[in-house]
Amino acid sequence: MKEITLEITGIQQYDNTEEEQMEFVTDGRLYIRKGVVYIMYDESEVSGMEGCKTTIRLGETSVKMRRTGLAGFNTEMYFEEGKRISSVYETPYGPMGVEILTDYVKNNFNMETCRGSIDVGYQISLDGLAEGRNRITIKVM
Repeated sequence: MKEITLEITGIQQYDNTEEEQMEFVTDGRLYIRKGVVYIMYDESEVSGMEGCKTTIRLGETSVKMRRTGLAGFNTEMYFEEGKRISSVYETPYGPMGVEILTDYVKNNFNMETCRGSIDVGYQISLDGLAEGRNRITIKVM
C-alpha cells in the first residue's frame, strides 16, 4: 500500500442553478491488485461527508466509487461512459433513488508512477426531486 496525496475537485449544477465548485486536498492510500487500481481516502467537512471513507476502483473505461461511514452514509456509484445506472443512495434521512448517465470517463492514471488523474462527467437524477450535471476530477500526486 502506498501513501498518496489527492486533489479532488467536484463541480455540480442542479436544475439550472448556478454551478458550485468544491476543492480539497487530502492524504490517501493506493494499492494495485491484479492490475486494478484502488484509491482510498477519508472524506472531509468540505465534501459534507466528514466521517465517511471513500474507495475508488479504476477500470480502463470505468470508475466505481463506494462511500461508507458515519451517520448512515452508504452508497456505491458506478460510472461507465454512455451507460445509465440506477442505484440507491443511503443517507441519514433514508434511502434515495439515484440514476446516473455517464457522459465520459477519462483515466489518465499511470500505474508505473502511481500518478495521474481521473475525470468523470455525468448527469444525475435524485429520486425525481433534482436533476443535474456533475463532474469530479481526482489528481493523484
